[in-house]
Amino acid sequence: MASSISLLLLLSSSLLLHSYFQYAEAQPAVVADGLSWSFYNSSCPNLESILRKQLKKVFKNDIGQAAGLLRLHFHDCFVQGCDGSVLLDGSASGPSEQTAPPNLSLRAEAFKIIDDLRRRVHKKCGGIVSCADILALASRDSIFLSGGPDYNVPLGRRDGLDFATIAATLANLPAPSSNTTTLLESLGTKGFTVTDVVALSGGHTIGISHCSSFTGRLYPNQDPVMDKTFARNLKTICPAPNSNNTTQLDLRSPDVFDNKYYVDLMNRQGLFTSDQDLYQDSRTRAIVTSFSVNQTIFFENFVTAVVKMSQLNVLTGAQGEIRANCSARNSGSLLLSPVVVAGEEKELRSAV
Repeated sequence: MASSISLLLLLSSSLLLHSYFQYAEAQPAVVADGLSWSFYNSSCPNLESILRKQLKKVFKNDIGQAAGLLRLHFHDCFVQGCDGSVLLDGSASGPSEQTAPPNLSLRAEAFKIIDDLRRRVHKKCGGIVSCADILALASRDSIFLSGGPDYNVPLGRRDGLDFATIAATLANLPAPSSNTTTLLESLGTKGFTVTDVVALSGGHTIGISHCSSFTGRLYPNQDPVMDKTFARNLKTICPAPNSNNTTQLDLRSPDVFDNKYYVDLMNRQGLFTSDQDLYQDSRTRAIVTSFSVNQTIFFENFVTAVVKMSQLNVLTGAQGEIRANCSARNSGSLLLSPVVVAGEEKELRSAV
């Protein structure tokens, strides 16, 4: 009996080691044309310290804003690239990206924080830093200041002149009800690997959700995959399908950027279908397990994926502009007109 137990422990250890070596070696970051690790070193050397100093104050008052800024960056990059277009208000030519259903729950305060950061940076350095770069750095600091990894961000993005249509926004932001196949297909077209997709999903380790994003798993019939006690507690928070309440995305450490999100999934306590199905699907289950048992592996792979994401279809050089107000194009520019994303993102110089 003792020898059988020892054999099982040995096999378990071997499997964990296999997972470690399979996912621990995150790919080095590759920089897109026009971006640089040292873009503002001479022109605005204190840029990152200005942002981090202010964000420390913001998060000390309300750590929930970290998730709001992180989500804002994700929703900006996935639609038509990291060009700050999600920050733009609508115009006479059409509604902005903010009016698309996936963006209606973006935190209003997050938009205010970004423009406040822009004001502080432009006061010190002049109008040379784009809102898109500020958003990318604010997202990084949101991760780090809530307990996650610190990492460098390639800079030099320009702000977009147009916002995407509502249809394009919907097409590029997978719904919470999406399964793993949908996630892999959607993000795969943007150059993300299976491991990237699982790592980026770990952004749900912080933040909140409205009931409407997951009550389809509770009513009229409960999703059999969901842990029964977890489901019972959610029904208390969301007593009807149209409840307008909110709950935390990560049951175990909702305000800390860590790997507990993956522990939730292993315990069938993922909030969205798009979360929980990562553990149910054989293509992603081992990656979820690996991240759940070793936070370092998760952090390494998350950094690789989020830096890749932050360079999607960036505008650089003479493209776009540097906005004086993050919510509006500069005066004298042509009228805003929505553009439809063709579906292919600018290719990064890396072998995925």
